[in-house]
Amino acid sequence: MGSSGIFTSLSSLMCDEGEVSIFEDDENTSIHSLHNPSFVLDDEEEYIEYLFTQEMGFGSQSHHVCSKILWLRSARFDAIDWIFNTQVKIGFKVHTAYLSVTYLDQFLSKRSIDESKPWALKLLSVACLSLAAKMEEQNVPPLFEYPTEEYRFESKVIKNMELMILRTLEWKMGSVTPFHYLHYFVNKFCPESRPEIIIIKATEYIVTILKDINLMDQRPSIIASAAVMAAFDATLTRNGMDHRLSAISSWGNIERGHVFSCYNLIHQKRNMVKTPSSNLLSTHSSSTCVVENPFDTSSGTKRKLSFENSENSPRQKLHRP
Repeated sequence: MGSSGIFTSLSSLMCDEGEVSIFEDDENTSIHSLHNPSFVLDDEEEYIEYLFTQEMGFGSQSHHVCSKILWLRSARFDAIDWIFNTQVKIGFKVHTAYLSVTYLDQFLSKRSIDESKPWALKLLSVACLSLAAKMEEQNVPPLFEYPTEEYRFESKVIKNMELMILRTLEWKMGSVTPFHYLHYFVNKFCPESRPEIIIIKATEYIVTILKDINLMDQRPSIIASAAVMAAFDATLTRNGMDHRLSAISSWGNIERGHVFSCYNLIHQKRNMVKTPSSNLLSTHSSSTCVVENPFDTSSGTKRKLSFENSENSPRQKLHRP
């Protein structure tokens, strides 16, 4: 993990007036302007290949600082619990919570947090979830409605933390997640199954292993394929899995090995006592578990893809949806 920035004090999160002005005066803002849809793909295979190219930042290098620093590992666990518990309370989609953890891990791979300031990671969690909600949700609550328990953060402080995240991630907020692949992989790997059942189980498995992997260390497509395989068949051998994975012609032994390792991790977690975050999908409304098909070929819908311009994005104002 790089050490390009360290949280030193609450005042360090304050921005100049000109910087804060990129957020409009209302807390209920949206960052959809960071997306710049520029063309449409007609072919699902082409869309998936595009997603593969967009996830190259994942799994390309090791980010094990959270696992090596005991207090940070524990704090990350607490942050994930808070994110998913808040997702349930507010009624966000599971995808929104997962995306916020992606932002969290991306940020921690680039910046350091001082152990003496435990509030910093809670503030980071709030800002990550708020940004993810602005990307994914139709109705985004004002910042003061995010329950922070022992800490009370002013809205302007959370907004400045959002700005720090945006700059650290170079305004690239449209991260690929495993949920983008679920429908496609179900059709590819187990076309004889009932897709809705496989997708519900796979979604639960994706959430289950969140604490055990750094999302920067594993490509979203690997996680998605392992979850689909685990939901379809809990007894697959390596040869049996390789046979099904051969449907993805661009994957070789390395990718298949990663899928099998992730598949085994899922089954290890299934045999353990469920944690609050891994039990979420069985404790709240199924409406938050629905994963939409990003490319519905039956309706002839074309998928718009987003290209982000990191040079121009900071000058785009955030606006209400």
